Amino acid sequence: NTKVTASVAGSDNGDHLSYEIRPGNVQIEPGRAAFVETTLKPREIIWFGSKEERPYTLSVKRSGTDPTDVEGTYVQRGFLPRWLATFFGIFLALAIAFVMIWIAYKPQVRTSATEQTEQAGAALAPSPSATPETLPSAAPPAPAESPAAQSAQPDSKGDGGGGGGGGGGEPSEKPTKKAKPPVRTAATAVKELAERSDGRHICYRAYVADKGWQQPVCDGAEAGTVGKSLPIKALNIAVSGTKGVSGNGAHVVEGWLTGDKWASAGDGVDMYLGSTKEAVSSLEGFTLKTTEGIVCPNTHVKDVGWQKQGCTEDGNWRYFGSPMDQRHQLEAVRITV
Repeated sequence: NTKVTASVAGSDNGDHLSYEIRPGNVQIEPGRAAFVETTLKPREIIWFGSKEERPYTLSVKRSGTDPTDVEGTYVQRGFLPRWLATFFGIFLALAIAFVMIWIAYKPQVRTSATEQTEQAGAALAPSPSATPETLPSAAPPAPAESPAAQSAQPDSKGDGGGGGGGGGGEPSEKPTKKAKPPVRTAATAVKELAERSDGRHICYRAYVADKGWQQPVCDGAEAGTVGKSLPIKALNIAVSGTKGVSGNGAHVVEGWLTGDKWASAGDGVDMYLGSTKEAVSSLEGFTLKTTEGIVCPNTHVKDVGWQKQGCTEDGNWRYFGSPMDQRHQLEAVRITV
């Protein structure tokens, strides 16, 4: 026969539900009862799908005694009916099919303009002064070309500047433009070298600032310039007998312009490092490796000279050129394999 004070709390596995308990604490007089209104709400909405059952527990706690648990199950249903999701899926499939049919459909258009023109010409009445000899259906054949005119045609084609005999000769034929010779790249040079000599070969050419692409050189010859302060902006490299080559270019300002994306090419195929764009700075160095064997570049750097940095290990890459912290321009290269 004493007053009882109790509190009510809710819990569930996974914390999927929120609990709104009014009131949270109650005082019950002897011989009386108290009612607590509890509202459960899901923390996440299920838009589509089947219903889900979420067990929960309400605990009634009194001081000095063990809590009394009341268990229940909250049934959470989808916010939108399942048939609506099916409808949206069918509608989307039909829309895609309609668009594809619309794109693929090519209507056939026929014209009868030529036929109508001929009918209109045939329907025209002849001139009142026309005679049977002058009607279009009875037009006399064109006169045969005179011998003088026939002999004049070869002359006009031959000298390219002769006029006609009647005072208005047709212009002579225009001379055909000579086709530009194909660009000679590193791949062109290495293929020619491989046909003449067996073994491993490497050919390369440099794009020099204010000068453009140089002619390709091979097997240790010098590409670029020395002592002219003209940096190299790009390199074109091709190999033979190494089963391919790969590398990346480092620029004075931008650093590794392409990030970790290396360029690569098989035997007899052009590979390019760097950039010929005016807005991009010149090269300061490059990484290089061949699929099989070693490659030995020697780089000439502005204000420093020839680096003599040696060779790669078999099948591994290595950096050649100016030290990255100094950022000197690359001016010339010599490469062997």
